[in-house]
Amino acid sequence: MFDLTRHRLFKMAASLLLSLALLCVYGITPASAFVSEARQYPVDNIDGIISDVPTGGRWLQHLEEDLLPFWEMQTAWGSPVGNYPTYRCNDGSLYNMVEPCPELENPVPGIVKPEREYVRAKSRQIFAYGVAYNLTGESKYLKLAKAGVDYLRTHALAPEGGAYTYFEDGVGLPSEARRISQDMAYAVAGLGFYYYLTRDTDVLADIVALKDYIFDTYYDEEWGLLAWAHEDYVDYVNPDGTEEKVSTEQRELVAQLDQVYGYMLLLTPTLPETFNGKPLRSKWEDDLVHLATIMAEQFYTPDNNIFFGAITDPIEQRLGTDHTDFGHSIKTLWLIYEIGKLTGHYELTAFAQEKVPLIFEEAFLEDGTWGRRINQYGQLETDKEWWILAELDQTAATFSLRDPSYAKYLPTTYAYWFEHMVDHEHGGIWHWVNARDNLPDIRFPKQHSWKNAFHSFEHDLVGYITGQAIHNLPTTLYFAFKEIPEKTQIRPYLFAAKVHSLIEPCYDNGRKVQPIPGFQQQKVMFTDVR
Repeated sequence: MFDLTRHRLFKMAASLLLSLALLCVYGITPASAFVSEARQYPVDNIDGIISDVPTGGRWLQHLEEDLLPFWEMQTAWGSPVGNYPTYRCNDGSLYNMVEPCPELENPVPGIVKPEREYVRAKSRQIFAYGVAYNLTGESKYLKLAKAGVDYLRTHALAPEGGAYTYFEDGVGLPSEARRISQDMAYAVAGLGFYYYLTRDTDVLADIVALKDYIFDTYYDEEWGLLAWAHEDYVDYVNPDGTEEKVSTEQRELVAQLDQVYGYMLLLTPTLPETFNGKPLRSKWEDDLVHLATIMAEQFYTPDNNIFFGAITDPIEQRLGTDHTDFGHSIKTLWLIYEIGKLTGHYELTAFAQEKVPLIFEEAFLEDGTWGRRINQYGQLETDKEWWILAELDQTAATFSLRDPSYAKYLPTTYAYWFEHMVDHEHGGIWHWVNARDNLPDIRFPKQHSWKNAFHSFEHDLVGYITGQAIHNLPTTLYFAFKEIPEKTQIRPYLFAAKVHSLIEPCYDNGRKVQPIPGFQQQKVMFTDVR
């Protein structure tokens, strides 16, 4: 069991001897050399807290200068455009099997399988181009997103239902029984963000079919949760001979969580009440509450105030196991909080509001950065994994809209992100930065089977929306609707807000802007984001 007192003593220790001992014995990285300019804000100094949080303009700059240069390269578009490559080198060049770049030749096992082109990676890149359009209104990004949507709808949707996991030599694989539920969720993610932007009912039909397939075929009545897979098998044999196995006995947090995160929470408030003669929005709301309850009741442990990544057997219900970290736990609480607000189940909101501050307290380091997790020895790991930093930032920013004192974490965590997580030469975000020297570990390439542009672009979008809101500035986003929906169904990403104005921009000749044929651009200004 996690010893809180021991953890805090180690967290406060500053001696070189102790840092080296932890590194040698436990493989824990010593504290970061990043020099924090954080203030210890008194709770009543709300003006001081808010003044140090970047406004949306900083996030638009981050998008243009740091993120897009890596994802606007022609090598990122695929052949044909929309068949985005799963792997690229850190300089943006394509993977070359004859002379591979070092970061793709000898990576950490499990993240580079060069013969596979993953559907989830392509779907996540659709999401990124969608975010770029949402923030800038530049038509080229919506066209790139649509190209990805068209490719997935044509090639990735399996005739028997569901979606393929990856392609080998252009063939969709694996067999239906060997597709895991988490991959299904991320197959929907890109289509979902495109629907949020356009309300294209043809795409909605595919989204609804995929969601129904997931819940109809993976829900296990006995366990009362979404299962992982339908068959036991060896998914992959790594070059070192280790096997990656999949089991029908696996009970995984992300099988539930990523249905919510990948598409359901974003889309539910935008859906029509009925679709093709069947209830839709209220059904999805009920399913969101059910998933939130599953995660809170089956995966949460009050002893450690954390969500276990898996509850397959007791040995996995401990610290230091896969997906048992600050990132998955804070993301789960963020989404439970939002589900409660959306559906009126305020017991869920209250649950998250009670637990989130405790994770912030443990994860926030004395140098003003976030830690990664508590490991099996009860010690805090301080290395930086990009998506965990993003989720902690996003939750703190979201909670700051309710209570600005939560923004006290953001000035220094944002500063670290901008300074150290960005590849300032080629653009994009590093997967892993070592805390001891703030340098990237290129055994984790910037783009691979589990890392695309999804988390970094979401981080930018949430940073923009919340940065504007906490400074009481309007949030401006771009959409491309064929028919303008009710204002209550137009939202800034996962947030509720008031539509202050909706304008259909025109060219100088008076013709309305159509980023894609048949869909007119709308410039929406939101206020009262919450």
